Amino acid sequence: MDLAFTPEENAFRMEAREFFRTAMPDDMRRRVALGQKATRNDLVTWQRILDKKGWAVPAWPVEWGGTGWTPVQHYIYTEELLQAPALPPLPHINQVGVVIIARGTPEQKKRFLPKIRTMEWWFCQGFSEPGSGSDLASLKTRAERHGDHYIVNGQKLWTSQAHYADWMYALVRTDASASKHTGISYLLIDMKTPGISVRPVISLDGSHHLNEVFFDNVRVPVDNRMGEENRGWDYAKHTLSHERAIIARVGQSKARVKAAKALAARAGLQDDRKLREKLAAIEVELKALEITNMRVIDGMRHAGTAQDPKGSILKLKGTELQQQTLEVLLEIAGPEAIPRQTEFYTSKGGQALREEWTATIAPAFYIGRASSIYGGSNEIQHNIIAKRVLGL
Repeated sequence: MDLAFTPEENAFRMEAREFFRTAMPDDMRRRVALGQKATRNDLVTWQRILDKKGWAVPAWPVEWGGTGWTPVQHYIYTEELLQAPALPPLPHINQVGVVIIARGTPEQKKRFLPKIRTMEWWFCQGFSEPGSGSDLASLKTRAERHGDHYIVNGQKLWTSQAHYADWMYALVRTDASASKHTGISYLLIDMKTPGISVRPVISLDGSHHLNEVFFDNVRVPVDNRMGEENRGWDYAKHTLSHERAIIARVGQSKARVKAAKALAARAGLQDDRKLREKLAAIEVELKALEITNMRVIDGMRHAGTAQDPKGSILKLKGTELQQQTLEVLLEIAGPEAIPRQTEFYTSKGGQALREEWTATIAPAFYIGRASSIYGGSNEIQHNIIAKRVLGL
């Protein structure tokens, strides 16, 4: 196993770093650096900048706008993007795209893929339901076939960006008599269809990106089904394996460690023994995670697949480290981590006594508690690792 980068890979890293440094509009870059929430316009604008570069959908085949990159280039791209920092493309773009590419008809590919790539059509993920999150296969939203349409009834929960979305890729139960894993189908649902209602869910950071979605006799053309009826669980596993492969976010955790050191120096805490020990422990574990990530990539070099159960290790440890880096930032920032306290940190002359970005730490810490739940809870990842990696 060779974990060293080749000269060509290092050259690609420099290209990616320079692109992320210069391609994002200045006002957008400032908001990203401050940790502010991206607007719909931000995400669409950035996606189209990436598309013009040819980097909008790196996981897709070249014929549909993909890059043809190696797994190592994918890793470098993601790491540099997160450390820039730049906006990561919405994960739903690749998640639904890879399923359409693998299972869609020629007509479905031609209809959907170009508009997904440029975000002319915005997709959201309709998987989780009340009582069906980690045990996703227990979902109850049903779709009954009537001629050339399905009639969909039920509810989805924690649906990110549903209030912006034009379409949803959803798992629905099409055979109630089958075992829970074999009676599920994968549908593409137009969010403008009568009978769909979206209700906001305000998350712990005070923002609105989550939603409940209700279906009341919603008519969905059978032509919008991916692949075979009752095979949706197999297609969902393809989606989820892709999600877990990118969820470790090594670059993001590296950037947070760097920010923690800078913040500690400003606060005069750079020589605090306990803080130094905590940061050192995080960096050791982060390096171990990075090496594990490279081992998975090395396996992908030879196997040519992202369907590796060791992706659960990346998800498990990656999200734990994301939470630890946010916790240490919160400890260093103290009251400065709390938003809407600008007047308390302003001198009589009106000069700010705090860095603006620190006010985003507490909200990020709150919502960061969910990172060990979404994409398959860490408890579930323990089970996958025990069964499929360790063979227990």
